[in-house]
Amino acid sequence: MTLVRSFRSLLCALALQSLVGAVAGAQVTQAEYAARRDALAKSLSGDGVILVLGNREPKENFQNFWQSEPFNYLTGFLEPDAALVMVKKGGTIEQMLFVEPRDPAQEVWTGARLGVEGVKPKTGMTGRVATALRATLDSLLTQGGTLHAVGDLSRGGGADVPGGTTIRTADDQFIDQLKLTHRNITVSDAGSVVNRLRGVKSPAELALIRTAAQISAKAHVQAMHAIAPELAEFEIQALAEYTFRRNGADGPSYGSIVGSGPNSTTLHYNKDDRFMKAGEMVNMDMAAYYGGYSADITRTVPVTGSFTPAQKDIYQIVLDAQLAAERQVKPGTRFATLNDSATAVLRHGLTTIGLIESPTATYDCGNGRSCPQLSLYYMHGLGHPIGLDVHDVDVGFSSGAPLAVGSAFTIEPGIYVRENLLAIIPDTPRNAALRSKVAAGLKKYANIGVRVEDDYIVTATGFERPTSEAPRTIAEIEKEMARKGPIPARDAATVEAYKKIRP
Repeated sequence: MTLVRSFRSLLCALALQSLVGAVAGAQVTQAEYAARRDALAKSLSGDGVILVLGNREPKENFQNFWQSEPFNYLTGFLEPDAALVMVKKGGTIEQMLFVEPRDPAQEVWTGARLGVEGVKPKTGMTGRVATALRATLDSLLTQGGTLHAVGDLSRGGGADVPGGTTIRTADDQFIDQLKLTHRNITVSDAGSVVNRLRGVKSPAELALIRTAAQISAKAHVQAMHAIAPELAEFEIQALAEYTFRRNGADGPSYGSIVGSGPNSTTLHYNKDDRFMKAGEMVNMDMAAYYGGYSADITRTVPVTGSFTPAQKDIYQIVLDAQLAAERQVKPGTRFATLNDSATAVLRHGLTTIGLIESPTATYDCGNGRSCPQLSLYYMHGLGHPIGLDVHDVDVGFSSGAPLAVGSAFTIEPGIYVRENLLAIIPDTPRNAALRSKVAAGLKKYANIGVRVEDDYIVTATGFERPTSEAPRTIAEIEKEMARKGPIPARDAATVEAYKKIRP
């Protein structure tokens, strides 16, 4: 039985324990964290020491701290400067969590810590003080053996000889020092194994993703009610992020993107400092981070509340591409199939409105290469997994594997018509002909950037779309934007669930 299949069976055994939490906003239990650690240990052959390094305290204590995803996944422990050590020997697994001690003088700045004495009651693991980590590892590795490392590692988890031009991370340097002291150990990077485990989402994880997506959709609805000419992009950003927090989210899961007019054609524009003008589109890529899990949603709407004919042309092509991909979502389908369906719609649509010469047309993109004309307007992937990270891992995205029940991901086609497009492509005879043929279309659609993005969870019979509360058809968006009124009350259920996750 493969690692993924065996772990999926383990999660099924935990599903009944998780069901109540999943329905009520979800919470990953300590039993599930323990099952994840057990699955990691069992997946690594032979005896050895497993070391999982958490993120370090920020240099300044007023900076935000975020725990590393693998460490969070295995422990749920959110304090800095922590480490997990598991000793696998003769069929037994000893687990130790190294943490910072209680320190009232420090805690007045950063808040109370769990401390060594709190580890056992909270996690079931043996607590050790963080300063004892190196000495403990030295003792465990005296006789050699294998060290399975998980952390912010480069070049194979620090298994290479230190040197060269590659910048060594702090985790690399820690492993390097262990190797210099213990010349007879073998170091392996176990991060990929953790990622394969993370690629199978449990019921509690899916419930957290679902809640993050639903809160995100509420924020987009509020943005649609507020958008108007001369409003600043940052006002919409602030409204969305306020809505996230007001409804129990930890905050935004990435830098919020609110791009109006020409800014709508910049994929990761997040200055959010322009004032919107009548007749423009505004591209809003904003989502919430709830209980440690990320959503990802984009809506693109007209600043005035009504689409112009040109805006309708671009928007409908993008939406049709998303719908074409969406219709393919079911267990056993490869994501490449979704991509092929969406791309076919984009190619045909751009040809119809005169922005490319034909569905298969190319242009000279430099260095003697030919590139699809589609890539002039659509230059990113169709989607990605979501989870502990907004760009997460999923079993259905690894090595072309098919989507499985519980796969969680986005579908996000887009078209971005940059005003200066024809000036920035190489000056060749072939491109000169292209400029002539698409000039009229480019003038008509200049500065219209559209992305439509939703979150999806694969079910046994198809999928669910937890971001569905945010309107996405032209008629639905215009109807929603016509509604003006006060910001509604927060969702009490999600806030109460949040209190249980982050008491």
